[in-house]
Order: sequence, then structure tokens, then C-alpha cells
Amino acid sequence: MQPLHILLLIVAYFSVLIFISYITGKSANNQTFFKANNSSPWYLVAFGMIGASLSGVTFISVPGWVEAQSMSYMQMVLGYVVGYAVIGLVLLPLYYQLNLTSIYSYLEDRFGRYSYKTGATFFLISRTIGAAFRLFLVANVLQLLLFDAYGIPFWVTVSITILLIWLYTFKGGIKTIVWTDTLQTLFMLIAVGVCIYTISNEMQISNIFSYVADSDLSKTFFFDDPNAGNYFWKQFLSGAFIAVVMTGLDQDMMQKNLTCRNLKDAQKNMFWFTIVLVIVNFFFLALGVLLTDYAQRNGIDAHKDELFPIIATKGTLGLATAMFFLLGLIAAAYSSADSALTSLTTSFSIDILEIDKRKEKKEQEKIRKKIHILFSFVLIATILIFKYFIADASVIAKIFTFAGYTYGPLLGLYAFGLFTKLQVKDKIVPYICLIAPILTYVISFYSKEKLGFDFGFFVLVLNGALTFIGLLLFKRK
Repeated sequence: MQPLHILLLIVAYFSVLIFISYITGKSANNQTFFKANNSSPWYLVAFGMIGASLSGVTFISVPGWVEAQSMSYMQMVLGYVVGYAVIGLVLLPLYYQLNLTSIYSYLEDRFGRYSYKTGATFFLISRTIGAAFRLFLVANVLQLLLFDAYGIPFWVTVSITILLIWLYTFKGGIKTIVWTDTLQTLFMLIAVGVCIYTISNEMQISNIFSYVADSDLSKTFFFDDPNAGNYFWKQFLSGAFIAVVMTGLDQDMMQKNLTCRNLKDAQKNMFWFTIVLVIVNFFFLALGVLLTDYAQRNGIDAHKDELFPIIATKGTLGLATAMFFLLGLIAAAYSSADSALTSLTTSFSIDILEIDKRKEKKEQEKIRKKIHILFSFVLIATILIFKYFIADASVIAKIFTFAGYTYGPLLGLYAFGLFTKLQVKDKIVPYICLIAPILTYVISFYSKEKLGFDFGFFVLVLNGALTFIGLLLFKRK
């Protein structure tokens, strides 16, 4: 695969996205940028959310995870189903009833200003780092396949990556993203399908489902060792809570849902999104089985996050597979990153600066545009920092582990708000939300070192429970 081919593919791809941005950004204002004028068709939102949920991390890491963890990730995916049901039946009705632009406004109504700012701040930190992880992965691949050949340094690659996102989101915001994410999800799924077809054809597999079912790597459910990180109930419950916090309590994902015409459409979107997401994740894991076996048969020394990129671009699967892989990777990464940049702009504008309370609409738009540029630079800086810290562990594990510490306080705050009628000492809430993740880390570390019990992704639940207990201890009489 020649660098020129990659360059032409990227230029063509982003030309399409910028054209969509031009069409959807006409007569756009802050209401368009933040809520798409509440005019998004639910089926477009549902389809586009698949790409945003999976991201470039899933595209790369889930297939690479199969070699070490078999198909245990499916335990977490099944947990997602429970979490998405909670979102559709509990959280979406709340958000639509309160007519929220930022979902963290609920915390101000329920507890007070300090709780509101704390929740928004935890989201901003979580989403900034999560988006940076995802973009870091794609920037590395682009650096390896394209920019190294032209002698372009990594910081330039990262800057170009963010600039392209800014170009097609700065005007239409979430309205543009609903449409571009739909296109990008389609590209991603086509890429996975093409890769599965070419590998199975190369390995002369007539029935993929039978092949995967008979593989030693197809083991999905692990009930043997409660201390292990892949124990079924740990991953299942973690999946449910991760879905609630990383989708239902995440401005990025909920902002798309809140662009639907009404609650009924938003719930239909969540229902169909859940079904399709489970199926898509299964195919990612099946692809992981094929890739692992293909690498072993052909003596390819590639593991974890390197497995899929190396086989697709440097194996014997042909130019078409390499092109579709790159197209799918870019689509998966940008469908997550573009909405992240928009949601960060939304949350900082509404939750921190409260521009919706200013009278002049022109002033509101001017501030929002400055914040959009600011967070573009923040993402560039964060990615460059991660360049020197990400090492051997699977990127997807890092993201979910980190999410357990940053989304846990949000889980505790919303659980306390929704399932109790108690009030809290609002000024104490920021301290509770800072102490809970520290205690979670200490408990998790010593539990594994001294007792041999690995919390795994279950640190999210522990963190949320500690936050809940802290709020209970400092309830207001």
C-alpha cells in the first residue's frame, strides 16, 4: 500500500465530510450546533451512534484482544443491553422532561451549583482524555502508513487530524455530526465485512460461524474464577454500569439523542441501536478469531493493537483490504472524535461559562466558536502527552479502566439524585467526588496485591458506591 494511495483516500474522504458540513451548516446558530434544532430522524441517530460508540479503539483493540481473552468481551456487551435499557426507560424521560441542552444541568436543579460544576468538570476531563486516547491510536497508524514516508513529524500529524475535525464541525456542530456519523458508521461496517470476507477466503473457510464456534478462542463465558478480571458477573455488571455512565451520563452520546424530535423517537433510537451494537461487536470478535489464526498460520508476529493493522496493510490480503481497513479505521475514529469535540464545546459553553444565560445571541455564538478552537488545541496537547505514556497494555483496557475512575463520581451523583429524595451539603460534593476515586484506587490495588481479587472494570461500580456513601454521610438535614 503506497503512501500516495492513502493520501488520495484521505483527501476524498474528508472532501465528502466537508461537503456534508456545508449542506447541514447553512443558517446554523447555537441551537443548531447544540441540539440540531430537535429535528434529527431517530434512525439516523441510532445508526450513527454505533460508530461513535465503537470508535477507532474498538476497531483496533477488540479483534486484538481475542488472542489473550478469547471472546470474553461479549460478557460486557451483554451487560450493555441492561445499561441501555436503563438509559431508555429512566434517563431519557428525565432529560426530555427537563428539556436539557447539557445533561449536567440536572445536577444543579437536584443538588446545587457545586454539584453541577463538579459533574460537568468530571465529564470534561473524562471525555478529553478518552477522545485523546482514540485519536492517538489513529494518528499512530496514519504516521506509520503515510506521514513517515514524507518525513512529517508526529505533532504535525496530530494537528492535521484535529484540524480536519474542526473544519467540518465548526459551523453545524451536532447537526452535521448526525449525518457524518451515519456515513462513517456505514464505511466502518463495510470495512469489517470486507476484511472478514477476504481473510476467510484466503483461509478457505466456507462457513465463518462454524469456524468461529469450533475455535479454541470462541470461549465467551467465564464462571470459574471469581477473582479473575474476566469473571462473568464482574464483566456483565461492569458492562451495564459502563453503558449507563459512558452513554447515559455522557454529554457526548446523549447530545445526539436529545436532537431527536421527541422522547418516543429517542427511545426507538436507543432500542434499535442496542440490537445492532450487540451484533456488530460479535462480528468484531469473530474477526479477532480469524486474524489470530491467520497470523499463526502465516508466521506473523503481531499481537494486541498491532494485529489488525499489520495483517490488513502488510499481509497478503491485497490492496482493496488495506484501503478498506484504513477507511474503516478513519471512519470509526472520527465518528467518535468529532462528536467529542462538539460535546466538549457544548458542556464548557453551557455548564462552565453558562453562555445560554447571556442576552446577546451574537455574543453567545462568538464565545462558542472560541471554545471550539480552544478544545481543538486541548486535544492536540493531550494526544502529544499520551505519546510518551501509552506502552504495552491494550488501549481499550486503558480507556475502560480510566473511565471507572472518572465516571464513577457521576454514577454516584445521578444514582443518589434519582433513587433518593435526600439533599446533600452542596459545597462538600467536589471533595467527595475527588476522594472516592482515590479510595477506589487504593482498595483495588491492595485487593489485587493482598487478596488476589482483581476488580477489573468493576472499579466503576466501586467508585460509584463510594461516592454514593459519601453523599449519604454528608446529607443535609
